[in-house]
Amino acid sequence: MKKITALFFALFYGLITLLTIVFAALFKEHYIAIIAGYFVVMAIAVVLNIILYQQIKKRKLDMHKEIVTSIFDKMETMAVLWNEDFSQTFANSTLAHSTGFSIEELKNKAVLEKILPDEAFSKDGARTLISKKDVHKIVYNADGTQTEIVWNTSLIEGFEGKPVYLSVGIDFSKTSDMEKKICEFSNDLAETQRRYSLSMELSEIGLILRRGGSNKVFVSQQFKNMLGIDGADVMHVDELKEKIHPSDRVLFENYCEIDADSADSHKIHDIDLRILSADGTYHWYSFRYKVSRDDINGDINIGGAIIDITKEKEKDSLIEKMAYIDEVTQIYNRNRFMMIGQETLECSLDLNLSYWVIVLDIDQFHIINDTCGYENGNNLLKDMAITILKNLTLGGFGARIGGDNFALIVKDDGDEELPVKIIKNIQDDLSKLASGIYANQTISCSAGYCKMPDGSDNFAKVLDHAEFALSFADDSRGTITRYDLKMHDAIIAGNNLEKELALALDNNELVLYYQPKINLSNGEIIGMEALIRWIKPDGTIVPPGAFIPVAESSKLITKISDFVMYEACRQNKEWQDEGLPKLTVSINLTSVDFYQTDIKETIHRVLEETGLEPKYLEIELTESLALKDIEQAIHQMKELKELGVKLSMDDFGTGYSSLSYIQVLPITLLKLDRSFIMYLEEDEVSREIVSAVIKIAKSKKIETIAEGIETVGQAEILKRSGCDLAQGYFFGRPMPAKDFKEFLKSKMPIEV
Repeated sequence: MKKITALFFALFYGLITLLTIVFAALFKEHYIAIIAGYFVVMAIAVVLNIILYQQIKKRKLDMHKEIVTSIFDKMETMAVLWNEDFSQTFANSTLAHSTGFSIEELKNKAVLEKILPDEAFSKDGARTLISKKDVHKIVYNADGTQTEIVWNTSLIEGFEGKPVYLSVGIDFSKTSDMEKKICEFSNDLAETQRRYSLSMELSEIGLILRRGGSNKVFVSQQFKNMLGIDGADVMHVDELKEKIHPSDRVLFENYCEIDADSADSHKIHDIDLRILSADGTYHWYSFRYKVSRDDINGDINIGGAIIDITKEKEKDSLIEKMAYIDEVTQIYNRNRFMMIGQETLECSLDLNLSYWVIVLDIDQFHIINDTCGYENGNNLLKDMAITILKNLTLGGFGARIGGDNFALIVKDDGDEELPVKIIKNIQDDLSKLASGIYANQTISCSAGYCKMPDGSDNFAKVLDHAEFALSFADDSRGTITRYDLKMHDAIIAGNNLEKELALALDNNELVLYYQPKINLSNGEIIGMEALIRWIKPDGTIVPPGAFIPVAESSKLITKISDFVMYEACRQNKEWQDEGLPKLTVSINLTSVDFYQTDIKETIHRVLEETGLEPKYLEIELTESLALKDIEQAIHQMKELKELGVKLSMDDFGTGYSSLSYIQVLPITLLKLDRSFIMYLEEDEVSREIVSAVIKIAKSKKIETIAEGIETVGQAEILKRSGCDLAQGYFFGRPMPAKDFKEFLKSKMPIEV
């Protein structure tokens, strides 16, 4: 543009000069006038030229300012254009928005002094700012709040030859907030330290970090050193899971399942895991992690610290073993299983996951104990535990929950047949054990299972469902039963009966009946058995077999047992004080009372309150109850015997038990089941069995009593066989306390 303008004026001036020379030559007489006119025209042209140049220059400057202003205002960072005397300043809209001042206000030097670094307003301040870079300034915004801005200043091409400076600011407050959040997150993790605060100081700490929804985990170098891992700092979760003990993988899976939809930034998780470490053995680690959500983009990170707590675990190993480890199989026991089950249930509810709960029972285990011996029975339990752990390859948790009962928790992978597959694998592995000492045995197991949570918020209820499914099956070997609505209906019916039973307790509808026990040698009454009866207000009698199982599945059985024990002892003492014969009263204990309560303390308290001497109380235990956990049964029986009470085994023979148990169980009386008695008169085999049992019992100085005697012939056979005591309708039916009292009086000798 400049060249075109210059060429135009050169041609214009040249043409005027040429015309002046031509006219001066032609009109010599007007030479002076022509020359004078030439200078006038040239003067006018120069003036016009100057005016045009100024307009072009102004238009160019305006266009340049417009372009710079447009680009400048669209910058997403805070920016100010300024000259040394601040006569020309311009702030963009980002700075105005961040500080709360308007763009017009930001042209004011007094306002800019609050925003730009102090050096900008001193002599040679611009050069100082350019050389310093990253100059921090605490800015007081229009609303009184503070913002920390880091300014960077540069020299740009000025207007009209004067220097212009560009200052660009970054809000450092956001960066500070992020650092503060990271610091707070680290402090939160540190504050959750509980049991192993000392080991935190002494042990090395590893770090694990995973982004929500990702299967990759970042592991610190220290963590890799702990586990003896080489390679990159990023691992797939499955690689890490392989390092974790099979029994603890279900806990780690909860960490792996956390994603953006299930993240809970307010909860700190704390789990203990066994992980295969650099020395080739499993070490115990405490893993504490938390979810952190980014407020800006919404991304979440799940990370925390992992600490080797093996030394601390070793210090507490004895307590841990006593509380949570099964003594025979060395796997977890029922207590630990209930704890892990409840934790897993809560996680499944939080993370919308599901699990399978499986309960297994070794079929006819007591027969194996009878034929192969107690020690080999324990060895089979150990093999069962190994088999269960072997089949937890996909992760899960296994425990022995009592006797020959085992239970598993397995994560649901979407396959509805998964629990059946696992059970069948266990059954196949068990069947292969039928060799050697077990060569003549059929070794199998049955199972019941259910899904969790499946509407339950209490793990005890979930386990009840699986156990109910197991018990709901028939007596066939190798049954596999899933809990369903049919069973649920049965439970509902039981719940209704449970409610009625609770009211019956409050309304004193439960009463005791007494059935006499007779000395076969002389016909004297030597004792009585207290039997519970439920008599409704309309006179309906509910048999014990209908309501005792319901009571055992609830807390009502404890109340019923307390009532039976107290009332039987109280009534016996009352009759003794009235001068009636001093008889022994026997009561039955359920497995709930025998195994899960401090029964010794309870009986001692009742005897003290009623004043009955211990020798006049007899505790009857069923054979199946005693053999459910033989070791615990022996321990409990010895505890009771120390009190001075008598111990009797009821229904002996119904469970195909071995007579060898008579040697280990500290019983004082053996009760022959009615199933042997009813055929005594016509069945020679029954007579031989009864006779053999009586002889063995006598050799061990254990008294025998036969129940269910209904004929004189049965009584005579038992008497000839050496049976000591008898009980049955032939001698007397169960009677209410009032009738039994009269019965006792009628049998008393008449004083002369």
